[in-house]
Amino acid sequence: MAASSQRQVEEQIWIERAQAGDSAAFAQVVQAFQGPVYNLCYRTLGDREEAEDAAQETFLRAYNNFHRYDPNRRFLNWILSIASNHCIDRLRRRRHTFLSIDETPLPDTNTPLSQTPQQSAERKEQAEHIQGLLDQLDPSYRIPIVLLYWYELSYEEIAETMDISIPAVKSRLHRGRKQMAELISTANPTSLPTPTLSVPASV
Repeated sequence: MAASSQRQVEEQIWIERAQAGDSAAFAQVVQAFQGPVYNLCYRTLGDREEAEDAAQETFLRAYNNFHRYDPNRRFLNWILSIASNHCIDRLRRRRHTFLSIDETPLPDTNTPLSQTPQQSAERKEQAEHIQGLLDQLDPSYRIPIVLLYWYELSYEEIAETMDISIPAVKSRLHRGRKQMAELISTANPTSLPTPTLSVPASV
């Protein structure tokens, strides 16, 4: 059995035991999913300490509502839905959100090792530009875009995670892309490479 498949089997066992009230198994669940949850909170809220608080609150809410979890539903989608809803609540209490690519705690580990320094610099410059645009998006557009491009969820999975319809997902993604295009046009970044967000093949 492949390592990834074995890991999925173990995670499912932890989830089942945690739902049955096993606190030790829930601790394993937290360890397995804290990365995706924290990353979503950080990209949405833009503050390290607040993201940590939001991630902790997400798991607390998951623990208190584990009896509502449907085993037929992908657990990652369920836990991310709790995180996204909590982050939206936090954003509603704030007027501005700041997100610095330099503080991103989970760097892209898929960068080819054969990249030249110039290619690496161009990649970083483009990533910074995309993150700057993302930071300016309305939260209702930002979260589906993060779920699509960073987590590669399908439209159906995003709809399930955000508890909205598939047409609403498509509408928010369309408006989010349009808003990003307007921001690019307004900024007129002639010295920057044009940021490209490609739809994952699974969508």
